Amino acid sequence: MIVVMSVGAVEEDIQQVISAIEARGLSALRMPGGDRVAVGIPSAIPPDMREPLYQMLSVLSGVAHVAHVSRPYKLASREFHRADTVVEIKGVRFGGQHIQIMTGPCSVESLDQMQAAAEAARAAGARVLRGGAFKPRTSPYAFQGLQDKGLKILQQVGREHGLLTISEVMQPDLVPLVASHVDILQIGARNMQNFPLLIEAGKSGHPVMLKRGPSATLDEFLLAAEYLLHYNNSKVLLCERGVHPLDRSYARNTLDLNAVPVLKEISHLPVIADPSHGIGISRHVPAMALASVAAGADGIMLEMHPNPREALSDGAQSLTPGQLLALMPRLRAVAAAIGRSA
Repeated sequence: MIVVMSVGAVEEDIQQVISAIEARGLSALRMPGGDRVAVGIPSAIPPDMREPLYQMLSVLSGVAHVAHVSRPYKLASREFHRADTVVEIKGVRFGGQHIQIMTGPCSVESLDQMQAAAEAARAAGARVLRGGAFKPRTSPYAFQGLQDKGLKILQQVGREHGLLTISEVMQPDLVPLVASHVDILQIGARNMQNFPLLIEAGKSGHPVMLKRGPSATLDEFLLAAEYLLHYNNSKVLLCERGVHPLDRSYARNTLDLNAVPVLKEISHLPVIADPSHGIGISRHVPAMALASVAAGADGIMLEMHPNPREALSDGAQSLTPGQLLALMPRLRAVAAAIGRSA
């Protein structure tokens, strides 16, 4: 529910609305905007309270009208936050006119590997270095990551090259450790609905990139983001990374490009696209990266490895440094065509 105040409403009127909402055990969210203020109720309103609350709020001094919110998520909805959110992390802005590039290998394997990846990322103009230290793998026999050692390598290399860093956190008790080493926590697709993890990541206040699960609807995706926002973390990035394909003979996943403009319409949060996981075949990644920019993505995450053939994970979908460098002018051309920069 959103209470829209009239243009001439005074502070006393606004406080009266907030007090009336809080007196009924609900949260009130002040929402400044333009020439008037609105007050949102992000709390779940019991069914038997909705109509009486609506009637009561409608007659308070300074209230223009009261509207029911149609979305099951509140804080992630554009109904509650009409302006685009720009998440700024150490001077790097996500959600503005500039499209940010995140790149690096799937897994941190060694210091030399990450140094080479960071040099390639900087040469291409990327601002964020990715690298997995804790790896959720389908097989228990697959490479599980360097874990603590991997985090230290990523942190060291990121600092040396002036790059932000992002790495996946897999469980609630690891949030403090990962957050102490990287600039952005990544919650992977398999953990999108790991609610204890979402709660701890939200409470941490650390920037989070949330990946959409391979079978998740957009409502489920945004309700997962709602957990982060509900626990007072405003630095949330959404990431479309592909859904289950109809035919795995040709692609690992299907990058749901529809999701990019739809998410931009119904949510105010920045949207990142991950074409590497989205298609899973390196030769097709550039085409999907270009399409993601054209669709309106605020950032692109690209897997890049100094030597993909020797990668311990996801080598088949990783670009080489040379391929990344060749892609960047094309990304910038598409961005320019839609009035943005990359």
